[in-house]
Amino acid sequence: MSAVLTGETLARGLPGNHVYFNWRLRPRWLDSLFHHVIAQACARWGLTVFLLQHSHVRSPSFPGLTLTGPRRKPGGVKLELEVEFRGFGAAAAAQRLLQAETPAQNGQKAATSRRSGRARSVLRCFSTAVLYAAFLGLGVTVAILGPTFPDLARNVNRNVSSLSEIFVGRALGYLCGSVVGGVLFDCMNHFLLLGMSMLATTIGLYLIPFCKAATLLIAMMSVFGASFGALDTGANVLILALWGDEGAPHMQALHFSFALGAFLAPLLAKLAWGTSASTQNHTEPDFDLLMMNRSSEATSDSLFAVPEDMNLLWTYVSIGTYVLVVSVFLFGLFCIKRSRQKKSTASGQRARRAKYHRALLCLLFLFFFFYVGAEVTFGSYIFSFATTHVGMTESEAAGLNSIFWGTFAACRGLAIFFATVLQPGTMIVLSNIGSLVSSFFLVLFDKSPLCLWIATSVYGASMATTFPSGVSWIEQYTSISGKSAAFFVIGGTVGEMAMPAVIGILQGHYPDLPVILYTCFASAISTAVLFPVMYKLATLPL
Repeated sequence: MSAVLTGETLARGLPGNHVYFNWRLRPRWLDSLFHHVIAQACARWGLTVFLLQHSHVRSPSFPGLTLTGPRRKPGGVKLELEVEFRGFGAAAAAQRLLQAETPAQNGQKAATSRRSGRARSVLRCFSTAVLYAAFLGLGVTVAILGPTFPDLARNVNRNVSSLSEIFVGRALGYLCGSVVGGVLFDCMNHFLLLGMSMLATTIGLYLIPFCKAATLLIAMMSVFGASFGALDTGANVLILALWGDEGAPHMQALHFSFALGAFLAPLLAKLAWGTSASTQNHTEPDFDLLMMNRSSEATSDSLFAVPEDMNLLWTYVSIGTYVLVVSVFLFGLFCIKRSRQKKSTASGQRARRAKYHRALLCLLFLFFFFYVGAEVTFGSYIFSFATTHVGMTESEAAGLNSIFWGTFAACRGLAIFFATVLQPGTMIVLSNIGSLVSSFFLVLFDKSPLCLWIATSVYGASMATTFPSGVSWIEQYTSISGKSAAFFVIGGTVGEMAMPAVIGILQGHYPDLPVILYTCFASAISTAVLFPVMYKLATLPL
């Protein structure tokens, strides 16, 4: 074996090796002095030194190896150190592993590396911006169902109370989408799968206003939910893959985009309803005529029809068009990054895995179960709790509900900047303290309107950063694949489905007790206990 080393790594060899030097220095006295210094240094290592000054010298260890000095301009300097290890063949000794480079070549490579680094940085930022846009569309699409729910029920000739199955269908679809998406993300390109999810969402948005059958509408909502689940899982994994340990602010920004979309959805629906009265008056007779004129031959045609409320149609079409544009960008990123992203993600995930990886994921499943369940439960029942238990008017209760979601969205925006100076674990601890203290005061002063206003705003702010901080925190200690992300996302989904349903039943059985506040306080205690346990497991030595 042979190795060619630069002047900075002289005299690195094993005792008994042969060392060959090949250089050209001017003036000659410097040449001789340099040789003397190197010979003395190599002698300490027990190396035999051969001076090759632009002549053909045959290696004593390998007779078939001839070393020839290069021709250089006067004043030029070239120094090569070739070390032969005994016991290897002449072919291996002749192979050079490192070659000296000219300053021009070094400069050219450095410039190329800088250009490549800038291109990668721009592409990474653009990919992140597209993910923000996707989550903005996700927030709008999820939240638009509430304001348009009465119109959708009228569109399928059902009342609101008898069409609550669409929420169950969407939740089940979300659950299935998270599972399937988590599996597919480990074997498919992330951008391709996200683009397909957004495209499926676009098709659903275009078709929902035309649905005339409740079963078809529920099926569409299930497809919606599956797309949401895949997008939610994939975007979190992709942010971690793009930014790694620097991903905390970007994770906060991703979830802020969702909150911003949910905030914009009612405004968009309100603008669309601005001229709905006249349109609705003109179309109701046609609607009655259509519902009365059913026949067996027209059963298939009645599944889809032009909606009577055109504002409903344009609302969903405008959102669908936005989602379609985002999906085009995702497909474009798939064409650009399909090979690079897969390799970098795989190598990054193999590098780090906690000793108790599965136990951490199970605890994070429970952590998100309690957190998301409490968040959805409080947001869903605080209006009715304020009116029935505290005695607030409906306008005051609506303002209380707005305070909760307003502080929630605002603190998600501020968390983008906090995440640049605070570690994810620190933000989780602060969030746990805030939710624990605020829910404790809510339970302690459950009849006080002033305490309800203050504690609700603090509770909303405390809940804002927990989920994105939790995802960023777990990535610091163990690898997060698509299946791993799907697992803890499912924990939040199960909490979102199960906890409000159970609390609704309990509140009906015990109307005089603030069951919702007890639930939030118990959830805050659970998350405050679970996180130190997770931290202890994550920091155990491998």
